[in-house]
Amino acid sequence: MRIYNTLTRKKEEFIPQDKNNVKMYSCGPTVYDYFHIGNARPFIIFDTMRRYLEYIGYTVSFVQNFTDIDDKMIKRANEEGITVKELGERFIKEYFEDAQAIGVRPATVHPKATENIDAIIDVVQKLIDNGYAYEVDGNVYFATKKFGEYGKLSKQPLEDLEAGARIDVNEHKNDPMDFALWKAKKEGEPFWESPWGEGRPGWHIECSAMANKYLGETIDLHSGGQDLIFPHHENEIAQSECATCKPFSRYWMHNGYININNQKMSKSLGNFFTVRDIRKKYDGEVIRFFMLSAHYRNPINFSDTLMEQAKSAVERVYECIDNLEFILESAEDKAADTEVKAKIDECRAKFMAAMDDDLNTADAIAAIFDIVYIANTEITSAGGKEIINYALSMIRELGGVLGLFTKEKDKSLDAEVERLIEERSAARKAKDWAKADAIRDKLREMNIVLKDTPDGVKWSIAE
Repeated sequence: MRIYNTLTRKKEEFIPQDKNNVKMYSCGPTVYDYFHIGNARPFIIFDTMRRYLEYIGYTVSFVQNFTDIDDKMIKRANEEGITVKELGERFIKEYFEDAQAIGVRPATVHPKATENIDAIIDVVQKLIDNGYAYEVDGNVYFATKKFGEYGKLSKQPLEDLEAGARIDVNEHKNDPMDFALWKAKKEGEPFWESPWGEGRPGWHIECSAMANKYLGETIDLHSGGQDLIFPHHENEIAQSECATCKPFSRYWMHNGYININNQKMSKSLGNFFTVRDIRKKYDGEVIRFFMLSAHYRNPINFSDTLMEQAKSAVERVYECIDNLEFILESAEDKAADTEVKAKIDECRAKFMAAMDDDLNTADAIAAIFDIVYIANTEITSAGGKEIINYALSMIRELGGVLGLFTKEKDKSLDAEVERLIEERSAARKAKDWAKADAIRDKLREMNIVLKDTPDGVKWSIAE
């Protein structure tokens, strides 16, 4: 597999340190609110990366943190009259509800900043001991200019970065580019004991500490949104490498921005949407399909028109699955058509080639739709069970790698509908038209649509 490494600005073969295990860290949410559609993109993209790595044989140690202490959390908790801990616990629970709905699996570990204060203090102390950090009035800052490689991820010269930097009036750092590792306690804020007095961690340091604690000093892959390249990921590299004297992450992956109706998403423009909002109109699988329908490094535009197209595409695949399962019931036991099977195998090869080429999920989805086309045009009950099962299993298998097309029908509904269809058929055979019509009316009330086919009566749920 080859991926675009933000650190080197080129595609490179992905070779983890351990040939069997990948150490992967992805930045998680700050849990002061429901996560928005922009957050959903990296969650979905890098969940898919993890799924594919596992599909091709790796074990993946996947860490995604929760930032459960920061200025936004303190402000909202104070507004609601609750503790920061209560606020964090509430929105961590909400995160898992929305993440599950869009097919994002739980990480191997979901560390919280507040539960790793000792690890954070340890890294800060190492940075002081190594001469890269200093303390002022209970605050500890990283001395950016002492790290000669600062800017190597964002590819911005230090002097350019410095031009846009500033010192807030309440800060006492030595240089505008220096950033906080530890913040001295302020009135009404949560705090922890430290060698520099009571305080709390800065934002950047928590990811360095938790990646180090749960994955080791050098990890294989770090991922996140493009907006995190600077300063967050740049600062992670500086902290980690100055504390350990070792490379922090060997590969970096970043997804492109998401726009809303061709405009940047912002609360001021009134186009700020949480996943919880969008789920009121669209199934979580439709959101996931939409996110994977474009290459992860390209910007993507979110609109109702594009979401409706994604919804129709997802329905088309499930309709194919439904058709295959239906004709399977009346199919004969016979060997698969070798030509059709070879065409499906070719589609799988295209899928693998796309995923191996920098996680090209757009082309991978196209390969699945090629199988759908083959199934719709070349597979019938006369072809036999083997080829039907093969097409079904391949759609499910490749879809599962993307976190798509794995839902099963409600079997209890299936049984009830099939019973009513059989009763209706018996009534028609007995020329009891009143009973047959009554059953059809009952099925209509259940939003069930009947269709007569050469293989029997097929039913579906009306939209």
